[in-house]
Amino acid sequence: MIPDYQSVMLPLLHYLHDGRERPVAEAVNAIADEFQLSPEERLTLLPSGTSTVIGSRVGWARTYLKKAGLLDSPRRGFVQLSKRGAKVLRSKPKRVDVKFLEQFPEFMEFRALRHNDKTPAASGNDESATPEEALEEAYARFRASLESELLQRVKSASPNFFERLVVELLVKMGYGGSIRDAGQAVGRSGDGGIDGIIKEDRLGLDFIYIQAKRWENSVSRPEIQKFAGALQAHRARKGVVITTSSFTKEALDFVSRIDSKVVLVDGVRLAKLMADHGVGVSPVTAYEIKKIDMDYFVDD
Repeated sequence: MIPDYQSVMLPLLHYLHDGRERPVAEAVNAIADEFQLSPEERLTLLPSGTSTVIGSRVGWARTYLKKAGLLDSPRRGFVQLSKRGAKVLRSKPKRVDVKFLEQFPEFMEFRALRHNDKTPAASGNDESATPEEALEEAYARFRASLESELLQRVKSASPNFFERLVVELLVKMGYGGSIRDAGQAVGRSGDGGIDGIIKEDRLGLDFIYIQAKRWENSVSRPEIQKFAGALQAHRARKGVVITTSSFTKEALDFVSRIDSKVVLVDGVRLAKLMADHGVGVSPVTAYEIKKIDMDYFVDD
């Protein structure tokens, strides 16, 4: 189990007990070894995919310990035990956490600067989440709610609206050239369950055949076989089936074993793609997360 960032604090001090400066990356590996993390746990990423969970938690432990004056950063990417940190280790504390660090004025000043921060991790009420993780988890919950509402809206739309939505999404993803060109293809063939044809690229070097199913029930293998047969009749190699529902296991297995490249997009994935590519949603606000540029503070 990946330790919370407060549980990492004391082991990190112990790792740096000899006063030598050490690379932060080595400290992360040492903490992972200390807690006997599995290879999978060591590679577990934050929701954003920007860093590993264990790396984030060691990073926040390091930040809090530095704010309390227990660690120093002699140069970029390195960490070192401070004189105060050595004194703390000599006292043999059983645990070093946020409550322990509150004895140091520098840390309390740091906390005072963040008095408006209401995230659980910042207030110390949730020991498992760092401030960065709390922010990402809140965003993930918001996205999940947005995607769920998007899918419900799409399900309540008309079949014609759904077909136009599918084409607009594919264009936003880089297919088909323009909305006008792509839109002219919708419903043109009406053959074998094919609802439209769209260019794979702006030059039209290849084409993708589309089937849009605004369904409640799962799309089964016979429906996908029918679509695949229509592709063969048109000597087409690529197709995409997009539905508001889901696909049966047999349908998914079928497309994995045929020569034609058929991509199945269920309702859950459809909503994610819509949110990712700005279809049916509009931005409200944006938050830019910044960190200290260590190179800026290096003297010439």
